[in-house]
Amino acid sequence: MVGSIVRVPLGGRRVRGYVVDVREIETGGRPLKDLLAVSGDYPVFDGRLLQTLRWVAMHYVAPLGAVLGRAAPPNLPRHRVGKEFAPIDSVRHPLPAVAAALERGTRVRPQYLIGSGPWIDTVVALVGAAGAFNRSSMVILPTVTEAHASAEALTAAYGDRVAYATSSLPHREITTAWIKAHTRPGAVVVGTREIALWPVAATGLGVIVEEGRRAMKAPASPTLHIREVMRRRSTAERFSLVFAGPVPTTELIAAGVETHEPGGRAWPLVEVVDRSEDPPGANLVGQRVRSALQGLTGRGGTGFVLVHRRGYAPAFRCVRCREIRRCPECGAAAGRGETCRRCGSLMGECAECGGERFEPLGAGVGRIVDELARSIGDAVGPPGSGRPVVVGTERDLPDQAPVDLAVAVDADALMLAPNYRAEEEALRLLARLAGLVRRGRGNRCIIQTGQPTHPALAALRHGHPTEFLAAVVASRNDQQFPPMGELIAIDVRDTPAGFGEQLTGAAGDALVLGPAGTPDGERWLVQGSDLRQIRIRLRSLVQGWRDAGARVRVDADPIDL
Repeated sequence: MVGSIVRVPLGGRRVRGYVVDVREIETGGRPLKDLLAVSGDYPVFDGRLLQTLRWVAMHYVAPLGAVLGRAAPPNLPRHRVGKEFAPIDSVRHPLPAVAAALERGTRVRPQYLIGSGPWIDTVVALVGAAGAFNRSSMVILPTVTEAHASAEALTAAYGDRVAYATSSLPHREITTAWIKAHTRPGAVVVGTREIALWPVAATGLGVIVEEGRRAMKAPASPTLHIREVMRRRSTAERFSLVFAGPVPTTELIAAGVETHEPGGRAWPLVEVVDRSEDPPGANLVGQRVRSALQGLTGRGGTGFVLVHRRGYAPAFRCVRCREIRRCPECGAAAGRGETCRRCGSLMGECAECGGERFEPLGAGVGRIVDELARSIGDAVGPPGSGRPVVVGTERDLPDQAPVDLAVAVDADALMLAPNYRAEEEALRLLARLAGLVRRGRGNRCIIQTGQPTHPALAALRHGHPTEFLAAVVASRNDQQFPPMGELIAIDVRDTPAGFGEQLTGAAGDALVLGPAGTPDGERWLVQGSDLRQIRIRLRSLVQGWRDAGARVRVDADPIDL
């Protein structure tokens, strides 16, 4: 049966394999070897899911066998009897067109709900309609914290039909959830990106929360992105797909996904503080922010201060003219060195005034805590300190409770980061920060910047991101960057002889850039409007390089260059 796990003899060994086709063929008189065993009681994929698995292997330039294993549970699936789920009572659905499609057993084109969250109540309502018609739902979230919170809320609403799994759970629990998802129509399958290739019985709905977060893309080969995998699955398996988050990715905007913005602002009030005229040596936290924090702690409120990183300053500005120091070639923000972190060009003097002295903008958590302590005393501390004002980074946002005041110390470092998605990602992160703020009089998000007229900040103030994203898509068209072009990054260590010539030959008319030095070796880029044929050629090349002793990582659709 297609999808069965089997044991086969290979070179004197017993190895695991997967059945991808069953047919009669002519062997030319040569005998075929018998299968040694069929492992497990269930096939781990069917023909429709196999379409997606084959696409993943091709698109992300990965061995098919490695991809097929992503559909299987960690332990062999054994037969278990479970009673059928009773239909869920009708619930009010936030997207009536999706609910109507579930009732008809059809699909609608992907939808995107724009807002600030929290998304738990929305997710509960979305999957309720699927359960009402005994269709299963898949709910994928960026982190274990968020997946666990959603699983708890869904279990409280729908009980035993919830199958929850993340990579942090024991293998036995993951396998139990896999069996429930695979065998019981009407299940609600909740987890992180690991569940995206699971077989799910009678899938009617996929819900993806904040698909633009970096956690939604696997860092190791195959470097699959949940957004693209689920878009492919929903087409092959004919189920509806709903995205939810504050800011869609440009990929979804370019694909024409139907967006639904709230009548008012998508997130609470945002105030932009212009620091372009601050004198040299000014505090990292401006006077307006310090005054706001003093008033906040005086009335017993809570706050969160976002810094870009835990390390040194992520951006610099000219001491003479106060302009952000940027690369003269690609416009990326400067780091501490004299070469651009994105393209490697020499930074040189200030492009605006010719100045040669620069001062850091932004700092790590500890430095900001120390600076704020001079204004608000021991009311400020790092994450986990229990203080009313917390200073943290992006990774602390999922665990942060709602606050009365949120602050971004240095928006410029986000918008000028050395990657082509910097502006889009900056808006997404700042919108998430604004979403922490409770609705209410006087509550707000404050953004410090030296570029108060930047289009991303205008979209943040207005609370409507789609017009800005459409402009970003148009600019990417000129550069042939995703989503208007395709990119493949290849990281290689112990580069074999002739690597560049072989890669260039496989690339054909596509542009090959490299090598660029990395801490572990080299990075090459392949860029073009359509790289499908190149991906096919790369599969055999990559295997050959690995057989020659090189360590090769292929990153299809890279976030960073």
